[in-house]
Amino acid sequence: MQKKKEAFDYEALKKKALEQFRSGKDLFSKGGAFAPLLKEFLEAALQAELDEHLEQEDDEQNNRKNGYNTKLLKTGAGTIELDTPRDRNSEFSPEIVKKRETILANTLESKIIGMYGLGMSFRDISAHIKDMYDTDISASTLSAITDKVIPLVKEWQVRPLEDTYCIVWLDGMHYKVKQEGRVQSRCVYNILGITTEGRKEILGMYVSESEGANFWLSVLTDLQTRGVKDILIACIDNLKGFAEAISTVFVQTEVQSCIVHQIRNSLKYVASKDQKVFMADLKPVYQAVNKSEAEEKLEALSEKWSKKYPVVIESWKRNWEKLTTYFNVSSI
Repeated sequence: MQKKKEAFDYEALKKKALEQFRSGKDLFSKGGAFAPLLKEFLEAALQAELDEHLEQEDDEQNNRKNGYNTKLLKTGAGTIELDTPRDRNSEFSPEIVKKRETILANTLESKIIGMYGLGMSFRDISAHIKDMYDTDISASTLSAITDKVIPLVKEWQVRPLEDTYCIVWLDGMHYKVKQEGRVQSRCVYNILGITTEGRKEILGMYVSESEGANFWLSVLTDLQTRGVKDILIACIDNLKGFAEAISTVFVQTEVQSCIVHQIRNSLKYVASKDQKVFMADLKPVYQAVNKSEAEEKLEALSEKWSKKYPVVIESWKRNWEKLTTYFNVSSI
């Protein structure tokens, strides 16, 4: 027997929506006036899918509508009781809300994956979903949702790359992570490239216990395996052995030491009372229009500050060639 659906009271909805709008309440959150519209839309869409399915079948199959099943669907507007239409031959497989699907993928799943990506635990995610959407989600369900991104991550990690990049920045960032009940330090190796069309692209992210030239060598080898043949400039920090690791894999690549790292390391040795004046004198060095002008500004910096901060000035002079590579290719 077909289930008779009650008419949707749009006048009551308008009244409720207006009251909530005036009070500043989110109309789409739990208890929001627009939340019932999702149930109405999904049920109408499922009915349209069934109608289309029946129209495509031959008359000889003698298939027809056969009432409804009821299931609870977790959504961004809370848990709703959804009436899903069925056919006599049990051949109908809806797409918008699939069989045995209990969480609406385009709402809660994306929110859950986003919170998981921010480092929230399953317990925190579950509590947040309960508080915001009045929906209980078990740890096993959360795990099943977050596991969906693993194949996508692996596919992204091994995707082919372009053969040439104008500039590639390689840097490691350290994070504290909880593993097996203990907080440990991990280094994430990040590679950002600029394509020949001027487009930014994340080439890869790799995790290690610490930052070292040997691990960077394996990262560079992976980039080569994935199709990179040439890098015009590699911008790096002053990690020992890093430049040598790059030249081992990409022989013609020029190395540019990161100016930001150099400045930060310099300021460690400059007294706080002198930092503002020192930086005013240092900026003309790395902001010069060419290498010749930069060398003149460095000499002026040395004359003023070398007696007070010899370690800083000596560091700039020692690393000068790697710090000024960008002047050689300023036309890129």
